[in-house]
Amino acid sequence: MTTRPSLEPYGTYPIHDILTNASSKYPDKPAIIDGDKTYTFSELEKFSSQFSGSLKDLGITKGERVGILAPNCAEFVIAFHGITKSGGVVTTINSGYREREIAHQVQDSGCKILVVHESLNEIFHEATNLIKNDVEAVVITDDHGIDGSFWQLVNSGNPHTASGLDTINDLAALPYSSGTTGLTKGVMLSHFNLVSNVEQLMGLSGGLSMTEQDIILVHLPLFHIYGMNVLMNPCIAAGATQVMMGRFDMEEFLSLIETHRVTKLFTVPPVGLGLSQYPGVASRDLTCLEFAMFGAAPLSGELQVKISEVLDCTVIQGYGMTESSPVTNIDFIEPALLKPGSIGPAVSNTEEKIVDTEDPGKQLGPGEIGELMVRGPQVMLGYFNNPEATEETLTEDGWLHTGDIGKMDEDGYVWVLDRKKELIKYNGFQVPPAELEGLLIEHPEIADAAVIGKPDEASGEIPKAFVVKTAGSNISEDAIMSFVASKVSTFKHVREVEFIEAIPKNPSGKILRRLLKDQ
Repeated sequence: MTTRPSLEPYGTYPIHDILTNASSKYPDKPAIIDGDKTYTFSELEKFSSQFSGSLKDLGITKGERVGILAPNCAEFVIAFHGITKSGGVVTTINSGYREREIAHQVQDSGCKILVVHESLNEIFHEATNLIKNDVEAVVITDDHGIDGSFWQLVNSGNPHTASGLDTINDLAALPYSSGTTGLTKGVMLSHFNLVSNVEQLMGLSGGLSMTEQDIILVHLPLFHIYGMNVLMNPCIAAGATQVMMGRFDMEEFLSLIETHRVTKLFTVPPVGLGLSQYPGVASRDLTCLEFAMFGAAPLSGELQVKISEVLDCTVIQGYGMTESSPVTNIDFIEPALLKPGSIGPAVSNTEEKIVDTEDPGKQLGPGEIGELMVRGPQVMLGYFNNPEATEETLTEDGWLHTGDIGKMDEDGYVWVLDRKKELIKYNGFQVPPAELEGLLIEHPEIADAAVIGKPDEASGEIPKAFVVKTAGSNISEDAIMSFVASKVSTFKHVREVEFIEAIPKNPSGKILRRLLKDQ
């Protein structure tokens, strides 16, 4: 059995202390490069403390939720740590969300203030028509002098850091994770959860952990737990430099790696597939890359080897969930320990087991296929205001049901093979079929609908809809896809439609998705 050395005891300090500590160790070192702007660690600390003071003046007290709706930018990082310094809880909202999705999260979280990037101001205003609670917008603008804007609050605030935080039980972040019911659920992550996972990543051996010499390209969205607590926070803790990328473009992606001499790449399988097929890679000098780590969705062993050849560096896989802050597994970078196709063994102080899908009390042996369960200091406190979902996902003794089907070998390495959950994984994002089904049957010409994940080499899976038309309807596949596209964010778009006579269901009315997948 391959186990990583214990890192206990984990730090019982608030997540924003990583920035305070980094600013004292590396005050003048570039922390963030965002286009033509560079921010040092001491500037990030100063700005976040001042923003915290302004939030205090606006009435934010311990435990109150403050949202961020913004693409990757320096202001996102400043806002995140400013909110936690105030004692508030950060709820990060997908910048690709449509009105109803924004409204759900703002309302469900009880968000009092929302930091909104000016590029998303219009859609936020449209969302406010659906939001029943009062929420105040603080807009990130290029013009720093606009009254009430983000930068005006930053520049006018008195430095403030809340005291008396219970880092074990007080929340730091409330990201939302898709559920099979269709509505996203708030994942309660304490300061201790986030800090533990940062320390687990920092404690990795063999050159895997970040250092002050590292330059990291942040192209994964910061609203997602991968961007937030695998890139942003560990970069700060290590004193590494983050290069911000707001919108993915392959040419820009390669240029930024080459120009800034990015040292370690953290990305997702669709980008890896793109890299393996993109002719422009060969002309780029990517010798700066020490390794590439892939997460958010499984990567086949074959593709893993191919990407390694294209990039001419070691390629490894990791695994995690929003509910585990996120990392639970990561492979070794040493060739003798690396197993292509595997997500590697558990990180330090993390227990794992494979259990029978029908009888979770029955633990399975090496090579047997069942549900992966994990337990460790990074596992969430539960779902926000949702005890039923918490009870379904967390056992009384702290084991987390991942909903992923896999196997473990004698060395403790894990392979993820399928999902027990019905969630569709499109480009690393979770798409709940029930949400799309509920939306489809709102259409007057659709009598019934079911959505499944169809395997796709580029995206992992695509949402495919099976639709029963109302009598006399001539609605087309394109019209259905356009209808869905107008209501939800891009990653949830239906990519394929098939008309059928009836949706197969069991006696209790549950959709038999397996039958549809086998068609």
